[in-house]
Amino acid sequence: MKFRAKIIDVGCLNHFTRVVNTISKLTKTCVLRLTPDNLYFVLAGKIASGGVSMWCELSQANFFDEYQLEGVAPEANEICLEVTPDNLSRALRTAQNAKCVKIKLTKKHCPCLTFAAELPTLSSISRVVTHDIPVDVIPRRLWHDFKEPSMPDFDVSIYLPPLKTMKNVVDRMKNLSNFLVMEANLNGEMNLKIETDLVSVTTHFKDLGNPPWGDDGSQGRNPSRDPKLMAHTRVDIRKLQQFLMGQQVNPSKAMCNIVHKRIIHLILLHEDVSLQYFIPAVV
Repeated sequence: MKFRAKIIDVGCLNHFTRVVNTISKLTKTCVLRLTPDNLYFVLAGKIASGGVSMWCELSQANFFDEYQLEGVAPEANEICLEVTPDNLSRALRTAQNAKCVKIKLTKKHCPCLTFAAELPTLSSISRVVTHDIPVDVIPRRLWHDFKEPSMPDFDVSIYLPPLKTMKNVVDRMKNLSNFLVMEANLNGEMNLKIETDLVSVTTHFKDLGNPPWGDDGSQGRNPSRDPKLMAHTRVDIRKLQQFLMGQQVNPSKAMCNIVHKRIIHLILLHEDVSLQYFIPAVV
């Protein structure tokens, strides 16, 4: 089982750092799944018990100048590690101006991801900053928990408004309530609502557009659905706020799929990165 990779391009390094920073804001621990073509950050929360789940996919060729992987077996050429994203983020923070960063799976007192950043210097002596980040190797028998989640059978899919705007709205609403209702229809309309004994607040968004998912450009499971009919889900406002606060990917597309009264499925797409985040409903 071997893994080593190298980033030389400063643009790629900064982009990778932003992705890791985003993940670190969303979860304290997650699984880093390494395959020959892709890296995945996975949080397999149990939706049924109220936990969020996350799936972030990166194409390794768009980030790394060198990338070598030998998985646990020829027929299972991948490695799964439990990592603390904040530790990865700290290591990358010290490497922002590095000439190159090497990442290697090593065995110290325990399995580690070793980050070695070669920093610029005025003399001929090279300066290398090394971080040994402890990880847990996940046995193959548990890998089935970390496969890509299936697309939920949603009622409505809609493009999101600018995430900064949405964050500002949610930040204000959080001061008034612990729960938020997110609703949308096939007319490109979305509402964020809170209701308490004392106050009722709704923010309306319109003309957002609806992504075409079907082969014929149709939406969802019910082609005869009334376009004005709202699908809604009530969620813990802190979980939505956490998602919006951590966002550093600067997506080219941001979407939301709503499974009526069950799940909000958020999707961010940016060229070589996709991030999916699932927030379960609360009663």
